[in-house]
Amino acid sequence: MPSSAAEDEPERPDPDESADAGANGKRRRRKPKKQRSFWVELPILIVVALALAFVFQQFLARVYTIPSGSMETTLHGCTGCYGDKVLVDKITYDFTDPEPGDVVVFKGPEPWVENEVATERSGNAVVRFFQNIGSVFGLAPPDERDFVKRIIATGGQTVQCCDAQNRVVVDGKALDEPYIHWENPDNQRQEPFDPVTVPDGYVWVMGDNRNDSCDSRCQGGGGVRGAVPVDNIIGKARIIVLPPSRWGGVSDHNPQAAAQPAALGMSAPAWQEGVPLGFGVVAAWPAVWGGRRLGSKVREAVERKR
Repeated sequence: MPSSAAEDEPERPDPDESADAGANGKRRRRKPKKQRSFWVELPILIVVALALAFVFQQFLARVYTIPSGSMETTLHGCTGCYGDKVLVDKITYDFTDPEPGDVVVFKGPEPWVENEVATERSGNAVVRFFQNIGSVFGLAPPDERDFVKRIIATGGQTVQCCDAQNRVVVDGKALDEPYIHWENPDNQRQEPFDPVTVPDGYVWVMGDNRNDSCDSRCQGGGGVRGAVPVDNIIGKARIIVLPPSRWGGVSDHNPQAAAQPAALGMSAPAWQEGVPLGFGVVAAWPAVWGGRRLGSKVREAVERKR
């Protein structure tokens, strides 16, 4: 029976097998590829992770440590309590404008930082390096002069304090601010300030811990100099990431959404509010007493005529 060409063709040796054959004709086994040691790969993984985290925090979002108590109790930063670490969204304001109620982190403009002292860094180069790394990743206070406050008014709006009920007023309407924290419950009064029209491209910011916050009311001497350029805003505070007990979103309640027409003029303390009533009673007493005396005289005269 005739055989096919494929069957007649001799089997060709595999080139790799030929290469593996030794001088004596014996085939040598291939050496398995040596895997990298875990300790060799670990530094590479760490460098890649740090690079990704650096890019993320530089361009997308960054963790910031709250260093003071000016935003109590929305954000903790007081002495003796755990300073909150918040994730700040850096890209939101590339697409939208800052709005009243947003809690923002911003670089202090010149009037804000002219009397500020920058965070000191160690003279030791190694320690300073780790301090700078910790600052980038939110593990140490930043050396730049950054602030966190809540936006109260935006460019073109007029803000002042206060109305008869001790509320901040924007464009003639009293704000709804349930987030305000009073360190002294017996003194729930805000420092008054004259009307300020916020320049275009600026925002007016204040702390939630209203009586323990140096903000647009006092920075730069107050007034227009206290306003913050929109270009200085780094981003919007979104999430409290540490401590775990305070995980959650950061309130961006808009105080202007439920604003009501305001009756301007500071209300008086309770003891003063009673003064007009007291004067009224004192002034009315002679008339009441005289009326009663006159009535009794008239009755006596009528009785005598009878």
